[in-house]
Amino acid sequence: MTTATSTDVIVVGAGNAALCAALAAREQGARVTVLEKAPQADRGGNTYYTGGAIRFAYDGFDDVRALIPDLSEAEASSMDVGSYTTGAFFDDIMRVTEGLSDQDLADLLVRRSYDSLRWLHGQGMRFVPLWGRQSFKVGDKFRFWGGLILEAVGGGKGLSDQLFEIAEKRGIPVRYSTAAHKLLVDHRGAVVGVTAKGANGYEDLHAKAVVLACGGFEANPEMRTRYLGQGWELAKVRGVRYNTGDGLKMAMDIGAQPFGHWSGCHAVAWDLNSTPFGNRSITDLYQKHSYPFGLIVNIEGKRFLNEGADFRNYTYAKYGREILKQPQRAAFQLFDQKTKHLLRDEYRIPQVTMVEANTIEELADGLDIDKAGLVETVRGYNAACRPGDYNPTVLDGVHTEGISPPKSNWALPLDAPPYLGYAVTCGITFTFGGLRVNKRAQVLDTLDAPIQGLYAAGEMVGGLFYHNYPGGAGLMSGSVFGRISGASAAEDIRG
Repeated sequence: MTTATSTDVIVVGAGNAALCAALAAREQGARVTVLEKAPQADRGGNTYYTGGAIRFAYDGFDDVRALIPDLSEAEASSMDVGSYTTGAFFDDIMRVTEGLSDQDLADLLVRRSYDSLRWLHGQGMRFVPLWGRQSFKVGDKFRFWGGLILEAVGGGKGLSDQLFEIAEKRGIPVRYSTAAHKLLVDHRGAVVGVTAKGANGYEDLHAKAVVLACGGFEANPEMRTRYLGQGWELAKVRGVRYNTGDGLKMAMDIGAQPFGHWSGCHAVAWDLNSTPFGNRSITDLYQKHSYPFGLIVNIEGKRFLNEGADFRNYTYAKYGREILKQPQRAAFQLFDQKTKHLLRDEYRIPQVTMVEANTIEELADGLDIDKAGLVETVRGYNAACRPGDYNPTVLDGVHTEGISPPKSNWALPLDAPPYLGYAVTCGITFTFGGLRVNKRAQVLDTLDAPIQGLYAAGEMVGGLFYHNYPGGAGLMSGSVFGRISGASAAEDIRG
């Protein structure tokens, strides 16, 4: 039986982008209802599984400190954050996306990034410096690198929990175990609500505007194979099982314009023996992101990418795809005692798939890598390493010569046992293909006209990321376009 209820704005999804949209609409006086496909125990979307790091533009330390006012004087004096201008942020997006990112959307993202974090801080969100993951101590200073400085308190889980607490204080109801099924449109083609499916069946929920912020299709193996290509149905899913492309399909069913890199996605090195979907206890710790300081080989013992091509922030999201191409979709990250201290905390969790060995031959046996192939690879790599001023906080140019693929930075010989080896596979985070939106986050139809009453945010915004993305830009995009979409919806209702 279908019933009908009404509100001003329906937000579909309950991750970072969705809750930012809900808060922004509520701030403008709109009545808001959030629909969360997951049960309450699994709420939060992919946000919950992130590290909580957010990339934003800033001119200097004073801008950063304004977001972390509880920082002590001793902590403040120990930080070297430099600056990260809007121009640098924009250039990073265009560089890693091979110049394909929609320039208007990218410009909006970078120019609204700092203001959006100030807005979130004003809402009650708390941040802390990324001491352990984005800085190394050099002398008496912690030098932050790669354009990432802050994370939400508690990481992705903390970001999600804080947003839900703020939404509850603002009186925003969340309907759990309620999946949007289709968009309701009137005779003008305007969106006037959604049909949702909950415990009691289908229900028509009427509204003056709908914001779609329910993720991509990364948890849908059929869509992954159709759009990303052969073999992608076999990838592990880093986050929730609920992001199956529902919002994208609903929007395109009423004429929304698909936009962006539909055959591209964010995919990383993920523990080989991880669960098929995200684990709420482990969250993002299945990831393995210290590979620039070691070697990556496949089961044949062969290297297949440049581990030191750039800071991990600019390579990790595309290297999952390279791992998926390898035999048995497996790869192995190798380190020795010279770089062991640089490994992130995720390498030390009890659930890690790793082997420690005193020789390369023993390491190969323990990881089930072709022994002769690995010995040859390590011998050739060690001989190719050229001495230099090793510095993990900069692109140090300490490189190899005469081997392919090269290692462009942080190339130290692997020769100080005991050796450490970590087995990884491909973990997909989110898909890049989405809907075309304008600067007000209105969804456009195939003739580039706004669809009245329909807005999008988060992973559903197409055209920002192609092939790759700068780490932390996804959460920032969710906050920026979430805020814009919610505010735009509320403004249009008043108008």
